[in-house]
Amino acid sequence: MSEALILNPTHQADACVIWLHGLGADRYDFEPVALALQQRMNTLRFVLPQAPTQPVTINNGYAMPSWYDILAISGESRAIDRDQMERSAQRVIDLIEAQRDDGIDPRRIFLAGFSQGGAVVQHTAFLRWAGPLGGVLALSTYAPTFSDALEFTETQQNLPVLCLHGRHDDVVPPALGRAAHDFLAARGISVQWKDYPMAHAVVPEEIMDIATWLEERLK
Repeated sequence: MSEALILNPTHQADACVIWLHGLGADRYDFEPVALALQQRMNTLRFVLPQAPTQPVTINNGYAMPSWYDILAISGESRAIDRDQMERSAQRVIDLIEAQRDDGIDPRRIFLAGFSQGGAVVQHTAFLRWAGPLGGVLALSTYAPTFSDALEFTETQQNLPVLCLHGRHDDVVPPALGRAAHDFLAARGISVQWKDYPMAHAVVPEEIMDIATWLEERLK
């Protein structure tokens, strides 16, 4: 498994974003975004892990970088390989702990993910990680492991989340992203929703919104 790409800031790092790419992409996919954000936040480190290359059932079993197998798509639901999701979440936890051990306060560690990566970070933050975090950035994504049986700790209740989605997304329908947002909002999580006139992509306006959201939490 490839090592994560680590982008250190120009000043001593006192905060970190762990950012997971989407299905079929790689750890370099969000490097330009991370570098742009570091122009505004010069003590913010980025850790960009690489998903393992493995077969994806819905893509005819073709092997590609993926955080978990997608077994089937039915309407607005996704059947996934839960064991692979758990392994990916554990990898995120290992990265959180590595940053904590390197002196970064977990309350200044943020999880971000696009598409599949966003599903993993939401799973990690709300089903696996028990400690504090700075917040979660969920880009063009969904939450296949959220269920009515899920109960949040007090620490999780205080975790801010920013959901961002394209109004014309034909890969992850906006309704799926909105459902994850609404699930969190109904349980008292401080979650925001922003959408954009785009497909399954990232646009400059969105990056500016992410920068503002991060800056507010790093004051």
